[in-house]
Amino acid sequence: MEEEEKMPSASSAAATAAKPVSFTTSLDPVNPVGFLEKVFDFITKESDFPAKMNDSDEFNIERLQLVEAENKKIKLEYEKKEKQVEVRKKIEYSMQLNVSRIKVLQAQDDVVNEMKESTSKELLNVSCDYLMYKNLLKYVIVQSLVRLKEPAILLRCRKDDVHLVVSVLDSAKGEYASKVNVDPLKIFIDDVHLPLHLLTITLMVLFCSGGIVLASQDGKIVYENMLDARLDVALKIL
Repeated sequence: MEEEEKMPSASSAAATAAKPVSFTTSLDPVNPVGFLEKVFDFITKESDFPAKMNDSDEFNIERLQLVEAENKKIKLEYEKKEKQVEVRKKIEYSMQLNVSRIKVLQAQDDVVNEMKESTSKELLNVSCDYLMYKNLLKYVIVQSLVRLKEPAILLRCRKDDVHLVVSVLDSAKGEYASKVNVDPLKIFIDDVHLPLHLLTITLMVLFCSGGIVLASQDGKIVYENMLDARLDVALKIL
């Protein structure tokens, strides 16, 4: 009976458990300072936690910004070097192309020079065929007269060709007059002659393999119809 009186009832135990613990009941009356230190320590730790979280977030943001800035810097540097490589490639390609073109032009020039040298040597023999060269002189005289269409002409030729020119002059004037339907013109043979050809064409000296040069009487219009000039025109077309 005594034990039953000492044991609390279930309702009284529940009421005791549901009752909130107040600061005064938790306070240790023997050591109140220690209790307050624990409270302050807890409050300090709880207040530092958001600050630490904020510091950590700011650090991560700064780190991401630095990484992003460095990546951007590396990307820009890579693009810059890539452009430099492309420019260098274009320059090298252009230089190689120019070198190739120069080689091609040099090869063409060499071929033309060889052709000119060999053909010039052949031209030296044209005047050796008397009949053929005589007809050739008549042809170039008529052709030159048609080009100039002047009433009076001064004709210049090589000294060795004067007699050939005189022999075909009247025939050439008549043919020209019939071609352009005009009266026969006056042609004067110049006392100054074209230079004779040389035995070698490697010397840089004026020479003429044959043909004529016509000029208007006042000298303002000149038409060269020399064999060497015709050869130069033909080679320029190549």
